[in-house]
Amino acid sequence: MKILIIGGGAAGCFCSVQAAALGHEVTVIEKNQQIGKKLRITGKGRCNLTNNCDTETLIRNIPRNARFLYSAFAACNPQDVMQYFENLGVSLKTERGNRVFPVSDQAAEIVEALHTEMNRLHVKLIHGRAESLIIENQVCKGVICGKDSYYADKIVLAVGGATYPVTGSEGDGYAIAEQAGHTITELRPSLVPLETLERDCAEMMGISLRNVKLSLKYKNKMICEEQGEMLFTHFGISGPLVLTASAHMQEDSGYTVHIDLKPALTPEQLDKRIQREIAEIPNQQIVSLCRKLVPANMVSPLLGRCGLSPYLKNHSLTKPQRMRICEELKNFKFTIRGTRPMAEGIITRGGISCKEVNPKTMESKLIQNLFFAGEILDADGYTGGFNLQIAFATAYLAAMHF
Repeated sequence: MKILIIGGGAAGCFCSVQAAALGHEVTVIEKNQQIGKKLRITGKGRCNLTNNCDTETLIRNIPRNARFLYSAFAACNPQDVMQYFENLGVSLKTERGNRVFPVSDQAAEIVEALHTEMNRLHVKLIHGRAESLIIENQVCKGVICGKDSYYADKIVLAVGGATYPVTGSEGDGYAIAEQAGHTITELRPSLVPLETLERDCAEMMGISLRNVKLSLKYKNKMICEEQGEMLFTHFGISGPLVLTASAHMQEDSGYTVHIDLKPALTPEQLDKRIQREIAEIPNQQIVSLCRKLVPANMVSPLLGRCGLSPYLKNHSLTKPQRMRICEELKNFKFTIRGTRPMAEGIITRGGISCKEVNPKTMESKLIQNLFFAGEILDADGYTGGFNLQIAFATAYLAAMHF
C-alpha cells in the first residue's frame, strides 16, 4: 500500500518505520527542514523516551481518555519501545520515577536512529506544509500541499499539537481534522509553568528547590500532591512538580499551590531545629537564622510573609514568631493566576475527540482511510515519558492496521 504520513515528529516517524517494515510504500510530509525538531528538545534535550512501567501505571498517569489507549498500549508497551530503540543501537537507562533516557543523554541520538531506519527502509521524505485533505465520498484519498497533491491508500495525521510552535507544532492539524468533520475539544497548554498573584516569586527568581512537597488545591480541596523539584521565575513557578500539577488543572482560577519546604520534618521537629540554630547564634540577626533554613534569596520573602523585621535578634524570637516561621516553611502558599501561554506548554491538552476515533485501529470513525497518531489526539499524560509513549503506541497501532 501507499501510506502518507503528515508530520515528521515522534509519532509520524515511528509510524513510518513500522509501516515500511511491513512492506508498505511510505512517504512522510514534514514542513520543517529536519524531522523530530520537538523530539530533539524533549526532556531538556535528553529525551525522556518512555516510562519503564506496566500498563496500569501508564493508565494512572493519563488523566483524560486513558481507556481509549488500552489497545494501543497492549500493542506497544514501554518495554516494546525500549527494545525497539535498543535494537536500533541506542543504549537506554532507567532513572528516578522509571523515566527512560538514552545513556548518552542526547535526544538527537533518538532522532538520528529513527532517521537512519527511515532511510534504510526507503521512507520518502517530502518537505512541505499540508493544507487540506482530499476526501471523496467520506474516503480520504490524499493531501494537498500548496500547488502539489499527493495520493495514497492510507493517510495518517500526526502533526502534533499547538505548543512549542517554534518546533512546527502550530496547531494547523486541527483545521485539517475539522475539514474532515472531526470535533476538536478545548485546547489548553499542559505541563506548563504557572503564574502567581504573589510578587515575591520575582525576588526568588532562579532558585531551584529539591526534595520539597507541592500540593495543588482547588477551592481548598486537595487535587494532587507530589515530592520533587521546582523553581521560581519572574512570573511565578515552574519545574517538574509544577508542570505535573498543571496537568490536573481544569481551569485557570480557584487554585492554590502549597509548598512544604521541609517535608521530612514535622512542625514540632522543625521548631526544635530552629531552637537549636538560635542557641548557636543567639545574638545575630534573624537573617542569619533564616539562611540556615532556606536559600539566601528566599530570606526576605520568608520574613515578609512572617511579618518579621530582618533586624530582629535571634534570641528575641517569641514562640508565636517561631511558630509563624514553621508555618510558612511547611506551607509556602501561592495563589495561581493562570498558566503560561500555549507556546510555553510542553504538550497540548485537547484535540481530536477520541469518541470519533476507533481505539483498536486509530482510524477515523467518520472518514475511511484516515488515521491519527500522537499529540493531535485528545489524550495526554503527566511528565515522566508518558506522552512520548502515547505517541509511539498510537503510531504503532495505526501502522498495524493499514
